[in-house]
Amino acid sequence: MKNTILLGSLLLSTSLVIAANQPASVTPVAAPAPAPTTVPIPAADAKPKEPLSFFVTSAGIGKGAELGGLAGADAHCQKLAEAAGSVNKTWHAYLSTQAADGQPVINARDRIGSGPWHNAKGAEVAKNIAHLHGNTLELARLGNNLSRTTVLTEKNETVNGAGDKPNQHDILTGSQPDGTAFTDAADHTCKNYTSSAEDGSAQVGHFDRTGGGNTSWNSAHASKGCGQENLVKTGGAGLFYCFAIN
Repeated sequence: MKNTILLGSLLLSTSLVIAANQPASVTPVAAPAPAPTTVPIPAADAKPKEPLSFFVTSAGIGKGAELGGLAGADAHCQKLAEAAGSVNKTWHAYLSTQAADGQPVINARDRIGSGPWHNAKGAEVAKNIAHLHGNTLELARLGNNLSRTTVLTEKNETVNGAGDKPNQHDILTGSQPDGTAFTDAADHTCKNYTSSAEDGSAQVGHFDRTGGGNTSWNSAHASKGCGQENLVKTGGAGLFYCFAIN
């Protein structure tokens, strides 16, 4: 009996010695997961804004349809465009002239470049001359993009249209719907934009495509006189379109 107890004590002591010499059990710690890498996704429609190449004048010259001829009108377009920050471009007014004093007709469509043209917001208003004027039946059905919301001034501002006070939607053009000059004997250009008399007339378009039973942007009706007050009374302010030719 005494030997049995002694043997048990010896075995227990041996077990404790062996346990004490074993390394402590360590639970492994998982390494932290790497932070996800964020990759920027470019916007699908990220395109640079198209530069200004079309506008309606924010103000006329102030003498009705007396613009100083085509040269005076072009200079006004150039002045307004440069004041708005448009540089390195040549600007022409969208105006036709009639044959007079030995000078041939000049068509508005022939003096404004080849397009495309964009407003102050960068929106395209027409792709080319054919699109602007609807040269083919298909293009005429499609129509250009000139409207009340896209015909803006060089300052990126809207112009008063039909229903506004005062209405200023009459835009001087002196042109037929296809952008060509009139060839009859009547005056359609206030003597090629040199007259501010109460008589005479100039063909105008409606930039908002509204009013008078005619939605033409460039040849809606004739003005009733050439003076500033005459243009105001019939829904205008002596404004005209300007296009960059380059």
